[in-house]
Amino acid sequence: MRIATSLILLALTAASPAPPAVTPVAVELFTSQGCSSCPPADALLEALANQPNIIAITRPVTYWDKLGWKDTLGREENTRLQNDYAAKGHEGAGVYTPQTVVQGGDAAVGSDKREIARLIAAAKAKPGPGIVATQTADGGRSVTISGASGQNGTVTVVALRSQSVVKIGRGENGGRTVRYINVALADTVVGRWAGGNATLNVPGSVFHTAGADRYVMLIHAGPAGRIIAARYI
Repeated sequence: MRIATSLILLALTAASPAPPAVTPVAVELFTSQGCSSCPPADALLEALANQPNIIAITRPVTYWDKLGWKDTLGREENTRLQNDYAAKGHEGAGVYTPQTVVQGGDAAVGSDKREIARLIAAAKAKPGPGIVATQTADGGRSVTISGASGQNGTVTVVALRSQSVVKIGRGENGGRTVRYINVALADTVVGRWAGGNATLNVPGSVFHTAGADRYVMLIHAGPAGRIIAARYI
C-alpha cells in the first residue's frame, strides 16, 4: 500500500449532503490463476459487479505461484491484506482461494453464491457514511464524506483495471483463458476521516496509475478493519 505524497487534511464543512439510500457494499475476491477452484468465483464476481450498489474488486494473490504458473496479476499487497483480514478472526476468516470478503469483514468461499448473497444483504442493512466526489481541474477529486460523529477511518483509493483477460499457460488452469474484472493495481492511503461531515481533496497524481481505468474509495475502520464506506469515484 502506498501513501499519497502530499498531506491531505479532512476539514469540517457546513454542508450536510444526504447519504445514499442504500449502503454500497465492497466485495473483494482473493483469487489466483494457479487455483483450479477459482474460475467459477471469478465469474460470480463479474455477475455481482453488474448489480447496483456492489463495489466488486478482484485481488489476485501470490502464494500459489509455486504450483507452476506465476499469476500475471498477483500482488504481494493483496496477499498481505488477506492475511491481515484473516488475523481479525471474522466469520469465514482464513487464507485460501477463492475467498470473498464482504465489507472487509465476514468471508465465504468465493463460489458460494448463496452465502455471499447473505453477507451482502447483511452489510446493506448497516448504514454507512455517504461519499460524493467531483472531479477537479488537475484530474483529482473533491470528496465530501457525511456520517455520524464518533466514527472514524482510514481513507484509501484503489486503482482498478476494469477488465483483464489472461491466457494461462501452465499449472492447474493451464490452457484456460479467464476474464477478471476490476483488478486492483494500487492502494493509496489519502487521509483519515474523523467522523461527521468533511471534505477531502485528493490530488490528480493518485488517479494516474498505469493501466487503471476506474477508481474506488474505501474507508476502513482502522488498518485492515471493516469497510464502513465504499464508492466508485
